[in-house]
Amino acid sequence: MVSLTIDNKRVEVLEGSTILNAAQSAGIAIPHLCYLKDINEIAACRVCCVEVEGERAMVTACNSPVKEGMMVHTNSPRARQTRRINVELILSQHDGKCATCVRSGNCQLQTIANDLGILTVPYETQLPKGLRGAWTTTFPLYHDYNKCIKCMRCVQVFDKVQSLSIWDVAGTGGRTTVDVSDNRVIKDSGCALCGQCITHCPVGGLRERDDTQKAFAALADRSKITVVQVAPAVRTAWGEYFGLSREEATMERMAACLRRLGFDYIFDTNFSADLTIMEEGNEFLHRLKSGGLTRWPMFTSCCPGWVRFLKGQYPELTGQLSTSKSPQQMFGSVTKSWFAQKLEVEPEKIFCVSIMPCVAKKAECELPTMATEHGPDVDLVLTTRELVRMLRADKLEPATIPEEPLDSPLGTHTGAGVIFGATGGVMEAALRTASYVLTGENPDPDAFAAVRTGPGLRGVTYEIAGIPVRCAVVSGLGNARHLIEQLKAGKAHYDFVEVMACPGGCVGGGGQPISVEDEERYGVRGQRLYDLDQANPLRFSHENPDVQKLYEEFLDSPLSERAEELLHTDHTAWNMSNKI
Repeated sequence: MVSLTIDNKRVEVLEGSTILNAAQSAGIAIPHLCYLKDINEIAACRVCCVEVEGERAMVTACNSPVKEGMMVHTNSPRARQTRRINVELILSQHDGKCATCVRSGNCQLQTIANDLGILTVPYETQLPKGLRGAWTTTFPLYHDYNKCIKCMRCVQVFDKVQSLSIWDVAGTGGRTTVDVSDNRVIKDSGCALCGQCITHCPVGGLRERDDTQKAFAALADRSKITVVQVAPAVRTAWGEYFGLSREEATMERMAACLRRLGFDYIFDTNFSADLTIMEEGNEFLHRLKSGGLTRWPMFTSCCPGWVRFLKGQYPELTGQLSTSKSPQQMFGSVTKSWFAQKLEVEPEKIFCVSIMPCVAKKAECELPTMATEHGPDVDLVLTTRELVRMLRADKLEPATIPEEPLDSPLGTHTGAGVIFGATGGVMEAALRTASYVLTGENPDPDAFAAVRTGPGLRGVTYEIAGIPVRCAVVSGLGNARHLIEQLKAGKAHYDFVEVMACPGGCVGGGGQPISVEDEERYGVRGQRLYDLDQANPLRFSHENPDVQKLYEEFLDSPLSERAEELLHTDHTAWNMSNKI
C-alpha cells in the first residue's frame, strides 16, 4: 500500500495506482476529458493536471503513479489556473455552437467549461482548416471535424476494445485532427457501425445520422399507417434521460408515449425475437444433425455490427452465419405481409419504424436483401437517443403519462425474447427451445444460465438429449476477433456461437444513452432484462401464442418455404464494398 495526501486528506491505495484513481477512491473529483480507464490513459487533454509538492511542473493525474508521502493539491490556485487555460485552449479549436449540438446538456467539455466559469475564450478561434468536406449524409455515422477535440478516445476504443483500425491521427501541431485511418472514405473503412466511438466521445464530434425529421414526416402523412417496434434493450435505458427508475420506465409507459407521438400501432421486437429463435434454433439443429458444424460453428446473425465485421474482416466465413434475419427485419417482413393482410391494406401503406439501441440497424434495414417489390421491410430506424429527442421535442413527460398496453397480435412475447438484449441472451433462448425440440419437454428455464455472465469470451458445453452442444458467447468485436483466430488455428471448437458487437450486448449499444464513464450500467441494464424474463409467465419462445398463430395461419412451420422466403436472407448477396 502507498500512503499519500490529496487536498489535505490522507489516502491509502495499492501501489501502481494513479493519482486520479487515488482521488476517486477518496471521493475527490478531478476533471478530465480524454481519460478512459484501461483504454485511454495518455493525458492528451491535460485537463486533469494537479499540483504535487516538490514537482516543478504540473502533473497529469490520469497517468502519474502515486508515491509514498506524496502531497497532491487538485484545486490550488496554480491547478485551477492551469486547468482553465487548458480548457480555454481546447475551446479555441472547438466549434462551440452548443445550441445546435446533439450533445448539449450531455457534453463533458461543456460541463467542465461551465464549472470553471469560462464565459469567453481569450484565444483566437482556430477551427481546423483544409479538411475534406463532410461525409455523405446517407452513412449512419456522422463525424464533425470542427467539434473533435483530439482526445483519442475513439482511436483507442477501436484499437484496444473493438480491434478495428478505423480512426487515426492526421496532421501535426495546430492542424492535428482525428480522421479515418489510411485516408480512406468511412464507408470503405470496414466500419462495423457498432457506434462505440459515439458513446465514448466526450463531445459531439461523433453522432448517428439523425432520422427524427423523417419519422415526424411519416407520422404527419395521413396516407401512411405507422407501425413501430421497440427492441428489448431500449426499455432498459430510455428512462435514464427522464430520471425514471427502471421499474417506472416500462414498455407500457413507452407505448403510451409513442401513441402521443402519433404512431398507429405499437409492437414489441420481443415478438420477432421469439420468432427468430424458432427459425434460428431449428436451423442450428438442422446443421448440427447434418454434420455441417464439424469444422466451423454456426454464428448468430442478430447483430448487424457483427455481421458487418465478419464480412469485412473474415469474408470467407460468411457462410457460417445463420441465414435467419435479425428480429428487426423479421418483424418488418411479417408486418408487411401477415399484418398487412389482417388490416386488409397494401404493404406499401405501412410505414415500419424500429427503435433500436444500435447504429448498425440503420444500415441493416437499407440492405438490398432486406426489401421486396413492396419496398424495404423496415422503413426507418431510430436509436434510443433519437426516441428521447422526439419525446423532448413534443414536450412529453413520461413520468406523467399512464401506462397503456401494446397492440396485438405482434405485441405478445416471452421471457426468452426479452433477454435478446443482453449478452448470452440469444444463446440461452435458443438452447431453451432446442432442448424442447430434441426432448419433447421444456427444460428448467434457467438450465442454461451459465452463458449469462463472465468474461467477454466464454464457452460452455451442454449435453442435450445425449448430444454435446459446444457453445460460445462473445461480447465486443475484439473478443470476436480473438475467437475467430482461435478457431482458425484449431485451438477452439464450437458448434454454436453468439456474437454481439457491443460490450455487454445490445444494452451497451452504440445508440443507447451516453454515459462514457459508467459502463457498469451495461450490467444493470442486462440484469433488468433477466428480471423481466423471470417475471414473465411464458419463458420459452415456442410457447408464444401469437408466434404459434403466425405459423398456423401463414408460415406453416419453421424453415418452411414461406418462412425461408420471408424470414431468411443470403448474407453473401451483398458485400462491404457496396454498402452505404
